[in-house]
Parts: sequence; structure tokens; C-alpha cells
Amino acid sequence: MSTVKEAIMNGEAVLGIELGSTRIKAVLIDEDNRPVASGSYDWENQLENGIWTYALDEVWKGLQESYAALKGDVKQKYDVTLKRLGAVGISAMMHGYLVFDKEGKQLVPFRTWRNTITGEAAQELTELFRFNIPQRWSIAHLYQAILNKEAHVPEIDYMTTLSGYIHWKLTGEKVMGVGEASGMFPIDSNVKQFDAKMLEQFQELIVSKGYPWKISEILPRVLCAGEDAGRLTDEGARLLDPSGELEAGIPCCPPEGDAGTGMTATNSVRPRTGNVSAGTSVFAMIVLEHALKKVHPELDLVTTPDGSPVAMVHCNNCTSDLNAWVGLFREFAECFGIQTDMNRLFGTLYNKALEGDPDCGGLLAYNYFSGEHITGFEEGRPLFVRTPDARFNLANFMRVHLFTSLGALKTGLDILFRDEGVEADEVLGHGGLFKTRGVGQRIMAAAMDVPVTVMETAGEGGAWGIALLASYMKHKGQGESLGEYLSVHVFADEKGETLKPDPEDVRGFDAFLTRYTKGLAIEHAAVENLD
Repeated sequence: MSTVKEAIMNGEAVLGIELGSTRIKAVLIDEDNRPVASGSYDWENQLENGIWTYALDEVWKGLQESYAALKGDVKQKYDVTLKRLGAVGISAMMHGYLVFDKEGKQLVPFRTWRNTITGEAAQELTELFRFNIPQRWSIAHLYQAILNKEAHVPEIDYMTTLSGYIHWKLTGEKVMGVGEASGMFPIDSNVKQFDAKMLEQFQELIVSKGYPWKISEILPRVLCAGEDAGRLTDEGARLLDPSGELEAGIPCCPPEGDAGTGMTATNSVRPRTGNVSAGTSVFAMIVLEHALKKVHPELDLVTTPDGSPVAMVHCNNCTSDLNAWVGLFREFAECFGIQTDMNRLFGTLYNKALEGDPDCGGLLAYNYFSGEHITGFEEGRPLFVRTPDARFNLANFMRVHLFTSLGALKTGLDILFRDEGVEADEVLGHGGLFKTRGVGQRIMAAAMDVPVTVMETAGEGGAWGIALLASYMKHKGQGESLGEYLSVHVFADEKGETLKPDPEDVRGFDAFLTRYTKGLAIEHAAVENLD
């Protein structure tokens, strides 16, 4: 306690703040990269005029309140007023569209990653670049605005993301971490900058429009992990801490997206490593050894915070339907006057799934609360289906709902592992699916056919991840790569549990996926006929 207090008083502690979709979290770490204080602020996106958005006033309110909560936590635990910091890092949800004119005025409301309004632009750019451009990428939003002939486009002076915007206001620097930048516009991993050829192709595509800007002029400057991204200005310090107690001049690391901080927080930044986050949605990220042979619309290509290429499989649906069924079992228990602890209920039902048949006994389910681009759905309908001779029991019922939570993910991963021949030595799992020890981990290992490790720190999240990137920048004079720094100084003594895939589980999941793929026609019929 006294060591941590001294570090805070000496301005050696490092701050990381991440703006997630439902919570803004601030984490303070010590010289050993351990979290020592935190604060948070809950918020929600708003649907305005058909656009999912967050108001920038709410951004600053949330940042200030999460920092104030952290500051209060420091005061309570260590009886110290937080004034000085060793470094600061800002992270937020990747992608989206924030544009400003020459005076710094916001031109249109923030368009978040959640919007699916850029289909025409994404398809045209994918064909032009021969590189998959998902709808949520910033360049897709910009080109869709051009196709829509939106009045604000000629006035654009700067285009950025949420983390880039906050960093700009805190430091005055229009920069971006390469991982976050890779969700704006394709990156050339050889030089770790925006792809020069594709920048030229885009400029040629819009040259007839006569805009007063060039695409290369309105994008942020790309930086890699460890590089100096500016310092907290007097104005920036007041924006973060209106009390005026936070000192200016604090070095800031490049702003990053939540994918990059997730890779950092799970030590998954080196080739042949990966991480999978499984909760309401699910995504897997595998660091590549080489470029893919083909363009696959099911796979996003981004980078680690130090610029290595990464393939991402992102799915909209994971545990929502599974959670709904567990809620139904709770309601059933309450009808008999049994008050059930939810953690115990989840644990009991999840473990029951391990008693089921490897292929779920012929049962079939779809967890589609919303659309799923990997399997070709713009809308979803949760379904449970069985044949008369299927082995219908509780174990198989729970097992099929665990399997289907990863069905779309498995579809994308098969393209990556089987069609493209990508290999991974280990994947780090984090998120709600892994809370019941050994169950979600075993199911994930079966789906991926790769060993899955769950670390004790997996729940620390992205705010810790961006704090680690700020810490790496602070200590980079030691000459270590990001992967070396994380392995030696963060995860050397990390306790984790690794499960190798069980061959019988792998065969069972493959058999289930055959049934899952064939049964997609049922899901299509449900979408078409159930309003």
C-alpha cells in the first residue's frame, strides 16, 4: 500500500480510459502494471433520425465523471489527491464516423460502429481495393456520405474516430494508433501506414466531385505502440479534470480501439496468438504470419497496436438467447418457491451441457436476436428445432445452445483455419461465456480446434489494456517489442488455465455445424414469415 501511494504521489502511476458501448471505465496502474484504482460511468447510445449515436457533450460528461470516480477511489484507498501521472492512454469503440471543419466544428452527429447504413459504399470499396471493407469502417461511412451527396462533405477538414477525437482535444494532436487506424482505412503492414495505393485509388474515385480536400489530408497521422503521441495540454487537463488539480504535460500514447486493447489485455499481439471475446456478441482475432490468399467478406483485416496483421471474425449474436433460456429455468424454479442464485443456476446448467452427446443429440438452435452477416442475415429470429427422434434431454438442450452461440463464429473461423491454412498455437478467452469454469472454454476449444486459455486478469478489460499501452510507451527506452514487454513485465507470473480441444468434442461440433448450415433455410423462413 505504501509503495503504491508513493508511486501515485511521485506521478509514476499510469491512467487508461476506455469508452465502451455501455460503460466508460478509467483504470490506474502502478509500476508493476497492476490496477490500483478505478472509476466508471454508465451510458447508452441513442437512435436519432435513424442513426445510432452518442452526443459529444455526453462523451465529456462521462469522461469527467469516470475520472472523478477514479480520483475519489485513489483518495479513499491511499489518502492522496491525484495530480500527476506517468502517462495517459485513451481507447474507445473502433470504427465510426466523426468529421469536423477547419474551425473544429462537428459537421454531423457521430455515426457509431453499430450503424449498417453503408452497404452500397462498403461493396464498391471492397471491389475497388480487392480488400474487405466492412460497413462500420470510417471510409465506408465517408464514401456513403459522398454517394448520398450529403451537404457536409465538402467542408470536411478532419475525419477521426471516438478515441482519436478525445486524444485530439486532450493533446492537440491529430494522430491515431495503427490498430485503431486499421478500422478507418486499410493499413499496409509492411510500412505500418495507410495503404498508399488504396489512398490513390480512392482519390481517383472521387476526383470528379471537386472536393477541396484529399483523403490523405483529412485522415489522422498513424503511430505504432510505444511512439510518443503528444502531451496533455492545459486545456486537455481541464477537460479531463475540471477541478484544475490534474497537471498538464503528461505524455500520451497513441489512441487505440477496443480490439487493440483487448489484444493487449490478453497478451495476444504476436503471430500465431489470438483472443476471443464472448458475451452478448462474439469476436475472435488471430495474429497472422502472412497475408491471406483471397478476399473474404466474412473476415475483417485489422492490425495489432504495433502493426502486425490480424484477421477478425465478428458476430453480432452470442449469449443473449442462452441467457434467456437460463432466465426461463429460473422462472420455473420460482414457481415452486425456489429462490435460485443466478451464478449457481448458470454453473449448474452449463456443467450439465458437458454430459450431453458430442453432437447435441441431433438438436438444432439459432441464437439470432439480430442479423448475422457471416451467414447472410439482415434480421434474426431465435429458434429451437428438433426432429422426433432427436435425443431431447436437458444436457443436449444446454449443449446445443452453447454450441449455437458459437455457430456463426465457427463458420468464419473455418474459412480462416481450413480454407486459408492459418494456424494458431493458443487463443485467450475472455467475456461472460467463460465465467463458469471450464465449460465455455471447452466448448470454444471444440469450435476452434485450438487450445483455449482463460487468465485470471481476463476480466480487467480494455481500460487496463490501454493503460498497458501507455505504460509500454513510458518504458520503451528499454528496447523491447510490445510482445516482449507484455510477456516479461505484465504476464510473466500470470496464472491461467489452458484446455486442449477434446477430439470427440471437435468431431461433435463439426457434425453440429453441418446440421446448422443445412438448417439455415429454417432461419430464413422464420425471418420472412415471423414479424
